This record gives sequence, C-alpha cells and structure tokens, in this order.
Amino acid sequence: MRHRSEQRLGDVAADIEAIGAGVVPAEAVEAGQAAPLPLTHRQIMVVFSGLMLGMLLAALDQTIVSTALPTIVGDLHGLSHLSWVVTAYLLASTATAPLYGKLSDLYGRKKVFQSAIVLFLAGSALSGLAQSMTQLILFRAIQGLGGGGLIVLAMTIIGDIVSPRERGRYQGYFGAVFGVASVAGPLVGGYLVDGPGWRWVFYVNIPIGAVALVVTSIVLPAARKRERHRIDYAGAVLVMGGVSALLLVTVWGGSTYHWLSPVIVGLGVGGVALLVAFVFTERRAAEPIMPLELFRFRVFDVSSAMSFVVGAAMFGAIVYLPTYLQVVHGVSASTSGLLLLPLMGGVLSASVLSGQIIARVGRYKMFPVTGTAVISVGMWLLSGLQAGTSYVMASVYMAVVGLGIGMVMQVLVLAVQNGLGHRYLGVSTSLVSFFRSMGGAFGTALLGAVLTSRLSSQLVRVVPPGVPVNRLALAVTGSPAQLDRLPPALHRAAVTAFVHSLHAVFLYGVPIAMFGFVLSWALPEIRLSKAPVGAGGGGQGGNRSVGPGDGSTGSPPPSPR
Repeated sequence: MRHRSEQRLGDVAADIEAIGAGVVPAEAVEAGQAAPLPLTHRQIMVVFSGLMLGMLLAALDQTIVSTALPTIVGDLHGLSHLSWVVTAYLLASTATAPLYGKLSDLYGRKKVFQSAIVLFLAGSALSGLAQSMTQLILFRAIQGLGGGGLIVLAMTIIGDIVSPRERGRYQGYFGAVFGVASVAGPLVGGYLVDGPGWRWVFYVNIPIGAVALVVTSIVLPAARKRERHRIDYAGAVLVMGGVSALLLVTVWGGSTYHWLSPVIVGLGVGGVALLVAFVFTERRAAEPIMPLELFRFRVFDVSSAMSFVVGAAMFGAIVYLPTYLQVVHGVSASTSGLLLLPLMGGVLSASVLSGQIIARVGRYKMFPVTGTAVISVGMWLLSGLQAGTSYVMASVYMAVVGLGIGMVMQVLVLAVQNGLGHRYLGVSTSLVSFFRSMGGAFGTALLGAVLTSRLSSQLVRVVPPGVPVNRLALAVTGSPAQLDRLPPALHRAAVTAFVHSLHAVFLYGVPIAMFGFVLSWALPEIRLSKAPVGAGGGGQGGNRSVGPGDGSTGSPPPSPR
C-alpha cells in the first residue's frame, strides 16, 4: 500500500515536471499555438487543481461579503455607502473581463492568470485593513480588477488543453465549483463574522490565493514565444466606462435617484454614447479586445444572450433567497447560507452529470433547452413561497432552480469554445462570462427595484396609520436584529408585506427565464471534435473550411443563420 502511494506521488511529480519543462505541450496554453501532444487525464487534473483554486477565489467573493455588510457598516459608520461595497467589486470585475481574455490571447494564459491572482490578493489584504468606507470601496475595486480575470482565464485554459468532446466534463466541474462557491459564500461569511470578525471575510482569500500561486507556478507552462502586440487601450477605456455608467443606472435608479432624474438620464445617455464610440473604435483597432466579427456567428450571439438571461435569473435567486430565510423564518446569516444547500446540490449534480453525458454522446444542445425550462419552473415555484412554507418544500423549489442552472451555465461556454475554435478561445470565453456577469448585475438591480417599490406599497396597506413606512422598510431590508426589535403586530405586518413583495420578484424572473428557453432553440449544435486542441478540432466542429478557429489570419466567414 505504501509502495503504491509513493508510486502515485512519483507519477504526479513526474507529470508536474513534464508540464513545467514543456515535455508535454507548453504551446497548449500559449495563445494561438497548436498543441503537438495531448495531455493525459492525470496531467490535466494536475493543471486543473491550480485553476480550480483561482476560480474558487473569485466565485466565493461574489457572495461572501453579503452577510458581513451590516456588521461592516456598524464598524466603519457608512450606511449611505453600503451598496458601493458590492458595486465597486462588481463594476471592476465585470468591465475588465473582456480585457483579460484579449490579454491572455496576446501574452499567454499563465502570466495573465497569475497577475490576476496577485491583484486580487492585494485588494483582499487592503480591504481587510480598511479603516473607513471610502478605503474599503477603493480596495474592493482593486480586488475586482483581479477577480475579473480568474473565472474567465480558468475556463479558457481548460479550453486550451482539452479537446472539445472532452471539454464538457471539465467545464462541468467548473460549473460545480462556481455554484458551490456562490451559494457557500453567505454561509462562510456568516461564520467568519460570528467568529474572528468581518475582516476575515477578506483575509481568508490570502492563504487560498497563496496556494493557487504556488500550484499555478509549478503546473502551468509559460508561453515560449515573445511577440510585440498593440493593446487596444481606447477600446478598454470606452467599454469599461460605458458598462460602468449603465450599471450605475441600475444600481442608483429608483433608490438613490429617481429614474427620470438628471443623474440617471445623464448616466444612461453617456453609457450608450460610450458604447457606440466603442463599436466605432473596435472597427479600426489593429487588435481589438472585442472582435466584432464574433457577432457574425450565431453560436456566439445566442450563447451570449442566454448567458445574460441565465445570469439574471441565477443571481436573482441567490441574492433574495437568503433574505427570505432571514426575514420570514428569522434565521441567522450563517444558517440561511446553510439552508441554501439544496440549491448548491442542484447546481453541483447537474453540472457534473451534464458534463459527463456531453463527453460521452458529443451533443450539448439538449441541456440548455431543458435547463432553461427547469429554471422557469423553479422561479415559478419560488414565487409561491409563503411565511408558512416548510423548509422541505422551499428546499425542493431551490433544488429545481439549481438543477436548471447547472445544466446551462458551463454548457454555453463549451458551445462557444467549440464553435469558434482556438483562435478566439480567450476572448470568446471572456465575453460569454462578461455577458453572464452583466446579466447578474442588471437582473439583481432591477429585481431589487421591484422589491423596493412593491415593499413600500405593501407596507402602506398593512401597517397601522401613523407608523413611518420608510423606517419600517429599512428594518425589513436591514439586519434581522432590526426586524426582531419591532413590536409583534408590526413584525407580522412587515413579514406579510415582504412575502407579497418577494412574489413579484420571482414572478418577474419567470419571463426572464422563459426568454432564455426561447433563445435556446436557436443555439446551433456543432459537432464536438475528439481531436486535440490545435489539431483541427476547433471551430465549427473541426471543419476548417467553415470555422474561425483554424488559425488563419483572414477574417472568418459568417456562419449560416
């Protein structure tokens, strides 16, 4: 037994040495280069371990802060800036995703991936040391600048080293990690706040990130070829500015400012103008960060639109389910995270199982079609949550939504990587993730506006005359401790108003998910190739005459629509 264990350790060490030395193909991770030799499953898993750690960092940080916000506000005295703790990270990570994809195509994945980890860790350490809300918001933005590249590049690197036919298996594992981390975030955050304190919500990233840096330094080969490139700085600034302005419209509109106020209208017009200028800039850029020819391919258009829709539905469920559990059932922040395990289990099981099936049968379209239908049913079920709904029934509803998300999220990345091939691997993967993050941002903000407006109108109907509705609404949407301090009659009225308001939130999610179901039927199913990356297996199922991924230097022809 001991001899076998030592032999396995020796085999893994040999795999790491071979990957690092370039005996197995370093070119597999170098932008635009073909892989002369395929990696074995064991060698792929060695690389995979480092990538999963990087993805875990970014996915966990999207939700881990939510349960710590009331404590942070109380410590740093900045209630008016509460939303910016989340928004600063969201703006930076979403807007930089396309830039990371392009930079990795130009300079190689390893260098850019590790730079993203270092930037993320620097932001995490500074956030933990913050002494004011202004400092925390600034440091969260730095953290987001790094986080924007972690998920995107992890999925891109797997696309480099695995054939399209086998890619579904590994993308399924990524989907499981993302789903588990997203749902486990509130749970971990709650325990850290109740234990060592809210600063450890940020400090916990440091040991994980340090391990990720060490592992990726060992197992990821560096690009061997150095070339001079022209970075599209103008395009990067314009897309970041346009996206940021439109995200601020959804964050501030209807809450901080009226929807028709000069600030909101100005941000909306300015955001659209910047994006129009971005399109004109990309047409003239020598090496654009968002190649416009990608939008000539139906597989990219449909996958991007579906990613936006699924992101809106997914983050809507994840954000508002803990609020329901804390407000209606009166559980703590850590307990509400624990009660989300059915949602996490659904995402985990569906992601892994769908990836395994895709690897065997070589077909993927059935999963987005089925998954979006299941999400629609799940959102409709969630709209029926009542104050007296049992944990068992709520768990069933959450599991249904999780199963649907797990069948869709990573399959869309696989479809784009397979359809567009290796030439656009980094930028296409980053753009699909970009649209999913955008969907999550816009969906969460818009559903939040629905909740706020409905809650105000519902409270007016149920609270006694003379009770200040604004203060009561603040108690409902604030920490559970505020709600518990209300007199019993007001507590019951507030919970009733919240439940009725939450019905509308999930009901609005049903047509959003149904739109994704309609889009899924337009998704082309391109044959998944078994050939190694760069050996003719990329781009329209490996057909070099019709796909953009054949390594040619000319513009790709438009795909059939």
